Amino acid sequence: MEQNTSQKKGPAAPDEPAQLPYADKGLAGWLRSRFSDAHRFLILCLIAGVLCGLAAVLFHLSIHWLFETVWHLSHALEDRGIHWWWIMPWAPLVGGLLVGIALHRFAPKAVGSGIPQTKASYFNEFGDIPLSTAAWRFVLGTLYIGSGNSLGREGPTVHMCAGIASKLGRVFGLAKVRVQAMVPVGVAAGIAAAFNAPISAITFAFEEILDDFSSKALAGVVVAVVASEAVARSILGEDPVLQAHLSPRYGVDWWMLVAVPLGISAALIGHIFVGSVLGLRDWIARRVRIHSAVKPALGGLLVGLLATGAFYVTGHFGEPQNTVFSIGYESLESAFEGRLAVGAMLTLLIVKFVAVVINYASKGSGGLFSPTLFFGGMLGGLWGAGLLWFANNVIQSPFDRPEPIVGACVLLGMGASFASIIRCPFTSIFIIFEMTGNYSLILPLMAGNILSYALAGRLRHIPIYNAILLQDKVSLRKMPAYQGARDYRNLPVSAIMQHDVITVSGTETPEEFLKRIDHDSENYRRSYPVVDEENRLLGVIMHHQLEEKCEAGVPVADLVGDQNVYTVPPETSIRDAAMLMVKVDIRQLPIVSAKDQSKLLGILTLNDIARQQNTMIGQVGR
Repeated sequence: MEQNTSQKKGPAAPDEPAQLPYADKGLAGWLRSRFSDAHRFLILCLIAGVLCGLAAVLFHLSIHWLFETVWHLSHALEDRGIHWWWIMPWAPLVGGLLVGIALHRFAPKAVGSGIPQTKASYFNEFGDIPLSTAAWRFVLGTLYIGSGNSLGREGPTVHMCAGIASKLGRVFGLAKVRVQAMVPVGVAAGIAAAFNAPISAITFAFEEILDDFSSKALAGVVVAVVASEAVARSILGEDPVLQAHLSPRYGVDWWMLVAVPLGISAALIGHIFVGSVLGLRDWIARRVRIHSAVKPALGGLLVGLLATGAFYVTGHFGEPQNTVFSIGYESLESAFEGRLAVGAMLTLLIVKFVAVVINYASKGSGGLFSPTLFFGGMLGGLWGAGLLWFANNVIQSPFDRPEPIVGACVLLGMGASFASIIRCPFTSIFIIFEMTGNYSLILPLMAGNILSYALAGRLRHIPIYNAILLQDKVSLRKMPAYQGARDYRNLPVSAIMQHDVITVSGTETPEEFLKRIDHDSENYRRSYPVVDEENRLLGVIMHHQLEEKCEAGVPVADLVGDQNVYTVPPETSIRDAAMLMVKVDIRQLPIVSAKDQSKLLGILTLNDIARQQNTMIGQVGR
C-alpha cells in the first residue's frame, strides 16, 4: 500500500540546500543567516566606525568652511566701505535664529551639546536615537558654530555618531541590548575622529557612557575607533586637530609644582562655570518671556558683541586668530607658542567664559569640550606667565627657553579644566598626552588633573551632563552611577523623583477627579497632591479616600483641610528623605522648590528609593 507522505517532509537531502530563513530580507537577512549575533555586532561596529569617521570629518570641515567664509567675507567687504564690525557681530545672531527655528519646529532633541541626550537615550530608551536627529545635529551644529557662536563641535559629534551607530543596529535587526551597545561604539568613534585621539575616545566611552570598564564592550569600541581613526587620518592627516607638539623632554623640575595651584584654580573655575550654566539656563527657561525659537538668536547677538569687543581689546586684527568666535583652537595654539600677552589671555578667558555660558544657556546647538580646553589653556598660560615672572624676579633664575614652559602650563591647564568640568579623569590625562606626543609631562599632568577632579567632585556632587538631565526632568535612576548602596544615598532626591505628577484641583469633587483620570488606566496612583487655583500645594490625598468620599460631593480641598504636609526640596539627600518618610510613616513625599515651598516639582515614593538598591536595574526591560 502506497503511503501518503504529502503531509510530512523530512530534512532536506544533502545536495538540496536548506531554505535560509532570512534569504529574502536583503543584507540584514544575509548577515543574520550566516553570522552569530556577536559576529554581526562586530561587523556593524566596523561599519559604524567608517561611517562615524566620515561624518565627524565632514562636520569638522563644514564648520571650518562656514566660519572661514563668514570671516573673510566680513573683511572683503571693507574695500566697499562696509566695515568688519557691520558683519561679524551679527553672524552669530543669524545663525542662532535659524537654529532656534529649526529646534522649535523640527529637531528639539538637537539642542545643547548632545551628550546628555545620548546618555538619556542609552539608559532610558535602549539606545534608540533616530537618524533624523543625527542629521539635524550635523546641519544645526554647522550653522550655529560656523556662524561664530562660542561652543564646540565634539559633543554634537558624539550625539550624531551615536545616532548613526544606533540606526545601524536597528536596521540590521540586532536585539535591543545590542542596539543599546552600539551607542558607546558610536560615541568612541566620534571622539576618535574629532580629536584624532583613539585612546582618549575609548576611555571617554567607558567613563561617560558605560560608567565602568567592562571588557565585554571593549572589543566593539576598539574596532569602531580603529576604523574611525583610519578614515579621519586618511583625510585630515596624522596630526591631532589641535596641534600642540612640545619638542623638549622635561625632566622632573621644581616648576612642575605649578600643577598644584593650577589644579585647584581649575576646579574653582569649573565649579563656577557649571553653576553659571545651570543657573542661567534655568533662569532663561523660566523668566525670559520670549519665544523659544528666539532665545538662541538673543544669545548669539550677545556673544557676537562680546566677541567683537574682545577682538579689539586684544589688539589682534586680520587673520581669524585669538578670538572668542566659534571654537577658538587658533587662540590655544597661539598660547602654546607663547605669543599671547597676559592681558590677551585674561581677556580671552573671561569673555570666552561668559560667551559659552550665554550660548549654552540660551539653548543653541553646540558642545562644551573645546570651551573647556580653551578655559584651561588660558588659565594655564596665565600660570605659566606668573611662573616666568617668579623665576625672573623672585628667585632670579630665568629659564633658558621660556616659551616651552608656558606651553607646558597651557597643556596642564587644559587637562585640569577638562577633569574639573567634564569629570572624566582618565580621558583628561590621555587626551593631553595624545595631543602632545610628549610623555615627560605625565607626572604634573596626573597630579593636577586628579587634584582638580577630586576638588570639583567635593564642590559639586553631580557632573554637568547629569545635572542638565535633572534640570530637564529626565530620570537618572537607570544610570550605573545612581544605582546600588555604594553612594546613591548621598545623591539628591531630584535624581530619582517622579516628575510626571498627577494633581487634584482643590475645587474638584472626588467623583469629578476619578472620572477625569479613569483610575483603571495608567493614571492610577496611591495618592495625589492637591493644589489650588494658583497651583500651590494644599495637601496629599489617598486614592481610597477619594473613593470613600465619592458620593459626598464636597471639594477635595475640604477633605485635606489643615493637613500637615511633609515636603522636602530637590537638594535633599535620598538618605534624609527616606529617614523622614519612615519616621512619619508616609509612602509618598512631595518635592517642592527650595525658594517657594508651595511650588510642587515632583513626588518621591518608597518604591523609587527601593529601586535604587537594585544594582541590576539597568538590565530590566521595559
